[in-house]
Amino acid sequence: MLGILAILLLVVPIVEVAVIVAVGRTIGGWPTLGLLLLESAIGAWVVQREGGRAWQALRSALRTGRMPARELTEGILVLVGGTLLLTPGFVSDVVGFFCVLPFTRPVARRMLEGAIRRRLLGRSVTTIRTPRQRPGAGTHPDAADDIIEGEVL
Repeated sequence: MLGILAILLLVVPIVEVAVIVAVGRTIGGWPTLGLLLLESAIGAWVVQREGGRAWQALRSALRTGRMPARELTEGILVLVGGTLLLTPGFVSDVVGFFCVLPFTRPVARRMLEGAIRRRLLGRSVTTIRTPRQRPGAGTHPDAADDIIEGEVL
């Protein structure tokens, strides 16, 4: 995990600069700067609006006494997306808008939940079956004694 983060910290800035230079060569330097500033301004406005909505949803869930898992995930996505939108670069802006916009955030939320689920299930309690016990063959009188529960580290 730490190795992947180190690689991303090296590769992402290089990709961002390459894309900015390519766009600058295509449309010119000043229009590129203007486009980056416009994306940041629009991103700040969207983050403010969606962040407020996520905060209200979180407060509502807490007021009604239900677990705010979805609301917390939405808030995390808005926070990460907002950070990416305020970072100069076209690639980070695309990913940031993907995390923040209300019509793409559900897809990002499912991806985040899937990643968290895979990470957590890798460390869950596992049931180990002995060779004598087949799935569905619970009729053996000693079948309950053959289950060994353990934690995968």
